[in-house]
Amino acid sequence: MIICASAKNIRMSGQKIVPVLNVIRNMHVEKAVDILTFSGKKSAFLIMKLLKSVISNAEHNNGIDIDNLFVYRTYVTNGSSLKRFKVRAKGRSNRMLKRSCHIYIELKEKQ
Repeated sequence: MIICASAKNIRMSGQKIVPVLNVIRNMHVEKAVDILTFSGKKSAFLIMKLLKSVISNAEHNNGIDIDNLFVYRTYVTNGSSLKRFKVRAKGRSNRMLKRSCHIYIELKEKQ
């Protein structure tokens, strides 16, 4: 059985989140939580919150034992971008894109 959860409109670029997701992919859930706890990245905190949410969903809604779960699939998609302008010299301006993303985590039970 596959259990999934998502966090949408996270105010961080997907490029910063993907390396952390690659580390925990295909890993046992308890080990993934340990790695995210001691990681120094801001995205690790956001991913850990989402991972704990998926774990509690599996326990409460489906009655699955945590010891049999592993991170099956993780991926990031682009969200909306805030368009801003930065003032430059001689009356010019440059466009800035403040990006957001959606994070998806799926857990699967080992047979």
